[in-house]
Amino acid sequence: MSHALPVATREQAWRYARALFRDHPGMFRATIGLHLFAALAGLAGPRLLGALVQAVQRGVPGAELNRLAGTLAGFVLVQAVLIRFAYLASARLGEQVLAQLREEFIARVLTLPLGTVESAGTGDLLTRTTRDVDALSKCVRLAVPETMIALLTGGLVVVALIAVSPVLAVPLLVGVPITVAGTRWYVRRAPSGYLRQNAAYSEVTDGLTETVEGARTVEALGRQQQRIARTDRDLSRSWRAERYTLFLRTVWWPVIEVSYVIPMVLTLLTGGWLYLRGVVTLGQLTAAVVYVQQLIHPLDRLLSWLDELQVGAASLARLLGVAAAPEADHRDAPVPDGPRIEVRGVRFGYVEGREVLHGVDLALRPGERLAVVGPSGAGKSTLGRLLAGIHQPTEGSVTVGGVPLGALGPDRLRTEVALVSQEHHVFIGTLRDNVAMARPQAPEPDVRTALAAVHALEWADGLPDGLDTVVGDGGLPLTAAQAQQVALARLILADPHTLVLDEATALLDPRAARDLERSLAAVVHGRTVVAIAHRLFSAHDADRVAVVENGRITELGSHDELVAANGPYAALWRSWQGGDVPEKPPDQRRPEDDRLLESH
Repeated sequence: MSHALPVATREQAWRYARALFRDHPGMFRATIGLHLFAALAGLAGPRLLGALVQAVQRGVPGAELNRLAGTLAGFVLVQAVLIRFAYLASARLGEQVLAQLREEFIARVLTLPLGTVESAGTGDLLTRTTRDVDALSKCVRLAVPETMIALLTGGLVVVALIAVSPVLAVPLLVGVPITVAGTRWYVRRAPSGYLRQNAAYSEVTDGLTETVEGARTVEALGRQQQRIARTDRDLSRSWRAERYTLFLRTVWWPVIEVSYVIPMVLTLLTGGWLYLRGVVTLGQLTAAVVYVQQLIHPLDRLLSWLDELQVGAASLARLLGVAAAPEADHRDAPVPDGPRIEVRGVRFGYVEGREVLHGVDLALRPGERLAVVGPSGAGKSTLGRLLAGIHQPTEGSVTVGGVPLGALGPDRLRTEVALVSQEHHVFIGTLRDNVAMARPQAPEPDVRTALAAVHALEWADGLPDGLDTVVGDGGLPLTAAQAQQVALARLILADPHTLVLDEATALLDPRAARDLERSLAAVVHGRTVVAIAHRLFSAHDADRVAVVENGRITELGSHDELVAANGPYAALWRSWQGGDVPEKPPDQRRPEDDRLLESH
């Protein structure tokens, strides 16, 4: 079960947005200034047009009309130039702000504990890094500057209209209560609606990702209809969420249309009536009507982009919510006193009320090789992940040198203990960069030594450009075995004192896996190694073997000691060797012995 990452409050989102723009004061002032001058240039048009109409009515000479017309054309040209540069400044400001936000978001995501990311699920984080970032990008680059332009232009138009004739500005008041009431109704409901819509989309993405990644398992177990039903439910929730936000828009937009059509009609009727009675001139009426018409465009733009601002605010709240995910304060963390790792009374469950590990105790001896064996689902990998600090126990403690693993920052933790599982990833880039991720400044001889240790240097040198060959998506594809060797080479280059290998050689054939593990044994000499595996040659070569059953360590000792004890491990070894170990009589066997044997 996934637990979505937190979502920031609306106040936190707006506070962060204001801080972002304050980080670019010069660009922000230049953008506002250009838009302000463009709006002022645009205000001259209706006034000059009114004067031109008034001049025609009075019958002024043609030279005066030409002068007014030329002045009007000049202001239109100046406004066009200013608008062009204002939009360029808005675009630059938006891109800078968006770049800063993206960098901060990615930096924060990369510092999240892996357990937190896994608990959130792929869909939630993927949706935040794609759909929410795209929505926020549109908001920052377009909605924010468009809204500022509309506010400036609208405010100046109203001032200009009042300057022409305060009486002709009165009809605008009719539209104010309609606009305010409709917008307040919308704004009260839109934020929560868009948050639900984005969360529903995350569930759709999460479900589809699981189905695609587990397609073979779904097909093998005949669970197609179950996955289809899950997708239908997710899509139904997403449809209902989107239908709700669509309902909000279909109510709000018609109300807004009415709110500025009515003032336009009233201005024409009132102005005409006042003109017939000599209260206003024809030039004033013309200017007023054009100003009211001019006001419609920024008002329409403001209110239409307000909807986009709601989408952007919801996306920003989800992106900022990543920063609200639980994170330990590692600034004053003590330094571990040695490499000894101890597990004391550890209990852990991925879901509340369903424990996977039940009171596990284990002390790793520095420099030893411990093999962890047991049936599938017994909790071996979970124990390994706790030893690597990926998850934190719900009860008990996992310490290194007397310091809880959870108190160590990610950088410090990976110098103490590291995990390599059968899950691996090849990043887009050169093979050298992929290996050197653990130590980006590592010299090439160290990279080559790490590859040689895992028997990967020969095929690496055989690539078209050697270590400079681009691999990953869009580059040269690596086989599953090669990708696993790259992951192991990273581990060697990281040089932690404790290694947790969770089926780290599972994708290699048994002979190659055994050869690789022997090679690794020479490289990691003097380090503590925890090997979680089903292949029992790992257990045979280990200093100690821990047998995990039903979330507990039921046996712990050397290979010879456990075989002599003729318990669960002996049953497993007997199955592996073909019956060399005497079998317990049926009345002396435990159910755990049979389950362990059947699992292999």
